[in-house]
Amino acid sequence: MARTATLSRRTSETDITLTLDIDGAGAADIATGIGFLDHMLTAFARHGLFDLTVRAKGDLHIDFHHTTEDVGIVLGRAFAQALDDKRGITRFGHALVPMDEALAESVVDISGRPFLVWNVTFERPKIGEMDTELFEEFFRALATNAAVTLHLNQRAGRNAHHVAEACFKAAARALRMAAAIDPRAADAIPSTKGAL
Repeated sequence: MARTATLSRRTSETDITLTLDIDGAGAADIATGIGFLDHMLTAFARHGLFDLTVRAKGDLHIDFHHTTEDVGIVLGRAFAQALDDKRGITRFGHALVPMDEALAESVVDISGRPFLVWNVTFERPKIGEMDTELFEEFFRALATNAAVTLHLNQRAGRNAHHVAEACFKAAARALRMAAAIDPRAADAIPSTKGAL
């Protein structure tokens, strides 16, 4: 069964259409109007082996907040829809990803319980034109709308670009592991409760 989702979300602030294939090859076609976010989502798709298409138009004349958060919302909802009842998934995933001096750790539980733990700091407020505080907003929106528990921890790093990129790659690899079908339990829901 294909684990895919295509979703659209339109508000007075943003207009987003997104397609996700969890079992893809890492193909990305991203256009959010925010260059650095496009770069991060491309890395996220590549390292998660997710096929991801995003078209977003937002009120960038105000700032990048609404577009960044709303892309996280739609991406999270797409994960939730594509995973359906979560039957056969591994459920837990983790990754440590270095990028030069930076090291990010991501741990995921596709639990049905949305939660973000964010232990990441940036030594400067912007990367290019993008506010670094928006990365926490993106991952909170993703975790909440995908109904996953996501821990992101910065183990090392001072270069803001490296820290952000290591976080996106680590999150992608942890989600890839957690969403993978477990060949020993391909028909089971991985919970003693029988539901996630």
